[in-house]
Amino acid sequence: MKKRNSLIALTLVMALGLVGCGKSAPNNAANANEGNNATTEAAASDLKVGFVTDEGGINDQSFNQGVWEGLEKAQKDFGVSVEYLESKDANAYKPNLETLLDNEDDLIVGAGFKMGDAISEEAKANPDVKYAIVDVAPEDAPDNLLGIMFKQEEPSFLVGYIAGLTTETDKVGFVGGQESTIIWGFEYGYKAGVDYAAKELGKEIETKSQYIGGFSDVQKAKAIATQMYQQGCDVVFHAAGGGGDGVIEAAKEQGKWAIGVDRDQYEMAPENVLTSAMKNANVAVHNLVKDLAEGKEFEGGTTISLGLKDEGAVGIAPTSDKNVKKEILDKMPEIEKKIVEEEIKVPYDKESYEEYKANL
Repeated sequence: MKKRNSLIALTLVMALGLVGCGKSAPNNAANANEGNNATTEAAASDLKVGFVTDEGGINDQSFNQGVWEGLEKAQKDFGVSVEYLESKDANAYKPNLETLLDNEDDLIVGAGFKMGDAISEEAKANPDVKYAIVDVAPEDAPDNLLGIMFKQEEPSFLVGYIAGLTTETDKVGFVGGQESTIIWGFEYGYKAGVDYAAKELGKEIETKSQYIGGFSDVQKAKAIATQMYQQGCDVVFHAAGGGGDGVIEAAKEQGKWAIGVDRDQYEMAPENVLTSAMKNANVAVHNLVKDLAEGKEFEGGTTISLGLKDEGAVGIAPTSDKNVKKEILDKMPEIEKKIVEEEIKVPYDKESYEEYKANL
């Protein structure tokens, strides 16, 4: 499989403008088709796009919702037909993908590392249909499958740095969904950012970490975060999909800070969401559809990896100025520059984190 770090014609300049732009999502594929008959801002296109969520669901205030918002904007901008199906668990991936195939969608998009095997199998079995998977770098990808990856460790470092400069107790937390290479990137990038701030301040800051084992258990995430707050953490970052709603609820109840993920989650708790580590899946998917609608070649068989050097691909939430101190925000451009220029080599797993710590 070929891997490329370029954007493959994905123009990522409108990232912040896309956040939160989606309309109310329909409840299933049938309703989606019905809703898509509404007047759009562009002439109707023959292109049909389907989306299969992971277990977080379409309204997870996180990654799935971001993908759907990108597709909704593509519908308005290019007149394409879009629909989605929700997966309550991993057993629903294959039948949902096959339903969209039966609907004769031209492009079928999946999200989440747990869907990687299922969508690869479907792509190989249906070479005339285009597939894309967000947050997966497929091995031996066929020519009709595109992987879309993000360097999630980079925005996680930024919010970790903010957390380290914000904490008053010198204890912060991380709540992950299910352990994987993707979520490790969030965890260790965050820890590295906290450590960088601690060194700058000349003190030690403890980072507690715990996983909920999935991406939908709101109550478990809330219980874990509540315990962290009661143990002295005053900032907790989550990378737990829809389950992360529980972390934000705990922050509200405990009067502490939470850090959101994937989308700008400020509106969920304006007094308690400090910032959010954003992976702008909406932008990547929107521009993929744009390329297809304009007749550009689909470059399957590759994986793109988007980070801070790709303007608008990842970053901190635009609402960060609501709760993050100005003197901290003023430092962010320089930190971002050091990451882009690799003066700061952000870790993405335990091994690279240990190397980072040894050289800090």
